Amino acid sequence: MKETIAAGQFKAKCLQLMNDVQNKHITLIITKHGVPIAKLAPIEEEPINLYGALKGTATIEADIIAPIDEPWEAAS
Repeated sequence: MKETIAAGQFKAKCLQLMNDVQNKHITLIITKHGVPIAKLAPIEEEPINLYGALKGTATIEADIIAPIDEPWEAAS
């Protein structure tokens, strides 16, 4: 949703308009003599991508496929 406001009105209500943009997720087009000069829009935070977040944090110290020389019994 985009709304237009004159620069003089924006100056008088700046703090309230910034709160409205954040809370209502609207975009304000600020005009000077009817000509658009600036846009005030809410910041869209990007979600954190967890895919690959732990890349490079683990190391392989030995062969993880080869059998070990320790005898063990599985409980059944």
